[in-house]
Amino acid sequence: MTERVDTPGIDPADFRVHVVAQAIRLFSENGYEATTVEQIASAAGVSRRTFFRQFRSKEDVIFADHESLLQQAGDYLSTNSDDPWAAVCRTAGLVFDRFRENRELSARRYQVVQRVPALRDREIVTGFRYERLFVDYLRGVVPTEPVLKVIGFAAAVTACHNFLLRNMIKGDPDATAEELERALLDVRRTFGVAPGASTQEQDAVLVVSYPPGTPVEEITGRIQAQLSRRRG
Repeated sequence: MTERVDTPGIDPADFRVHVVAQAIRLFSENGYEATTVEQIASAAGVSRRTFFRQFRSKEDVIFADHESLLQQAGDYLSTNSDDPWAAVCRTAGLVFDRFRENRELSARRYQVVQRVPALRDREIVTGFRYERLFVDYLRGVVPTEPVLKVIGFAAAVTACHNFLLRNMIKGDPDATAEELERALLDVRRTFGVAPGASTQEQDAVLVVSYPPGTPVEEITGRIQAQLSRRRG
């Protein structure tokens, strides 16, 4: 049997996005477990060998566009250090915009992930990679800031982003880029890093308590509730 010859000269990022889209479509239509790597490769118009040069498994492919996004987010942060706190918020906004532009694909992925426990766990780990990126960036550009402040800020930004992202994917008309911008401005005010923040605001600490096993959505809701009370 002659192996399919893949088209040369395709941008690697575009290629990966194309394969991701085809894989998620098949997962959505046929089920994750029932879909094979061979079926994904065939739908994407590539050989099995080419598939495995880019992805280790079919689990990897469903989150592969995050790899490109994380790289873009890191590149953006590396060129924006005048206001590091604002740069982190803008980066979260860029990630939100990317998924909003591909809402149909994001919605299909969400539906697939919710049906497969292993994928839900992988999604949580992927979310923490953005948070870790923000922490590492801030610790590098504002090394004199307390570590817990940096960690808390990155966690709050990520939580607000993820909460609104999920709602946007579900079709909530209020989950907009503008609402995310407002929420992240509240985060900056809470941590005393918004323009014109007072000394009292700079010393503010956001504390959210929750028992072990609390769902991420509930933790996010508690953070937003605290921010809303401070806004009022």
